[in-house]
Amino acid sequence: MKLIVGLGNPGKKYSDSKHNIGFMVLDGYADTKKIKYKKSIKFTSEIALVGDVVLLKPKTFMNNSGLAVRKTCDYYKIEPQDILIIYDDLNLPFTKLRLRSTGSAGGHNGIKSLIAHLNTENFNRLRVGIGRDSNKEMRDDVLSDFSKSELKILSDLQIEISNIIDDFIENHDFEKIMNKYN
Repeated sequence: MKLIVGLGNPGKKYSDSKHNIGFMVLDGYADTKKIKYKKSIKFTSEIALVGDVVLLKPKTFMNNSGLAVRKTCDYYKIEPQDILIIYDDLNLPFTKLRLRSTGSAGGHNGIKSLIAHLNTENFNRLRVGIGRDSNKEMRDDVLSDFSKSELKILSDLQIEISNIIDDFIENHDFEKIMNKYN
């Protein structure tokens, strides 16, 4: 089994915020593949099961994302090396993609929660650059909405992100995927 997680915050208030890019790109992937999510109280998430792949959008708020991921991993017996977490990174330029197979949280509260609940830093990540507005406090910056022009650019980036997700699903060697896209 493989688990692909898009990180974000639940609720209409956050739907277009930069911190929700994980939800956005996972929704874009599901749309292109005609995949529908179901609300799951058991996993505190929206979830889609397609063959041996689970798509997950935790509805626990970013700071508790690890709880929903842990529940899903325990139920489906998914190992950390079979997880791909998609999330925002304000330290990367807007639309820059970076794949990593391990690492610290780098100040990202969603990743901190995952590390704590999975008890490891060894899970695959797709960091999507949202850039940094030095005129805003970090919290205000990540919770601000994308502009219409930024949303259009992200829409164009969706093809590459979907290709990365497909490669992750089909390929067990994450090192090769990193070399291909980084």
